[in-house]
Amino acid sequence: MTTTDPAGTRAPLSSPPTSNPTAPAPRAGRSGPSPGGGGRLPVAVPVAISLAWLAALLAEVTGTAGRFGHDAVLGQGPDRTALLAFLLAWQVMVVAMMLPSAIPLIRLFAGVAANQSGGATPGDAAQGAALDDHRHVRALIGGYLAVWTAIGVVAFLADGAVHALVGAAPAIGTRPWLEAGALALAGAFQFTALKDRCLAKCRHPAAYLLPRYRRGVDAAFRLGIAHGLFCVGCCWALMLVMFAIGMADLRWMAALAAVMIYEKVGRHGVAAARLAGGALLTLAAAVLAGG
Repeated sequence: MTTTDPAGTRAPLSSPPTSNPTAPAPRAGRSGPSPGGGGRLPVAVPVAISLAWLAALLAEVTGTAGRFGHDAVLGQGPDRTALLAFLLAWQVMVVAMMLPSAIPLIRLFAGVAANQSGGATPGDAAQGAALDDHRHVRALIGGYLAVWTAIGVVAFLADGAVHALVGAAPAIGTRPWLEAGALALAGAFQFTALKDRCLAKCRHPAAYLLPRYRRGVDAAFRLGIAHGLFCVGCCWALMLVMFAIGMADLRWMAALAAVMIYEKVGRHGVAAARLAGGALLTLAAAVLAGG
């Protein structure tokens, strides 16, 4: 397997051991992974996920969660301040719910990036190589989160349009059409070929990463964007449910996060996706009947 650096040269993602006595020794604890291996997960990732869940829990306990929901911020008018308040809550939700499912790719990328740094000399060179690896991982995560931020902006604007429609035709809001519709759409999507294709990319990070890996921070950012798009393709309907039911509902947040994470990393993730789809369709019918 090879990669292309900015100068256009090709470099192997992993190299066999060499007997050359003049070759630099690999950095301790930083050896490159095999296609099924992984590197060290940056500590900032689990810390950010933990803080996001802590923030959601505190918002639920203190009763302030509703202030950042899309209904609450749109009550002030869909202006820039409302968008920023919504995106703050959206980012917390994305880090808590979506970032955990990307951990296998992040770990594998960290290992490949470390392997591509090659051997390092003692002192400042080794420290510089480690910092360079971290920049690549941050760029990957940044690209991933940038995609979900863009989706948040689109969701906010679409929700503003829905609120305007309900305001012009109040009869639409007298029955739970929107909630039932979101549940039914999400349930049906779980059985589609697009869901399967995007889920496959997320469930097999090595098969996704190794043919696409390129050196450089810009390449890492683009890779994060590409993986984020597949993640959106896999999970947008479930996030729509979170959006329709209410971003301030911690129970739905935890349940949907568990489904999305298990779909991507669990042994029976594909079957779990189908099971979740059936449950959402059943719930949609119950909501519609009860309305």
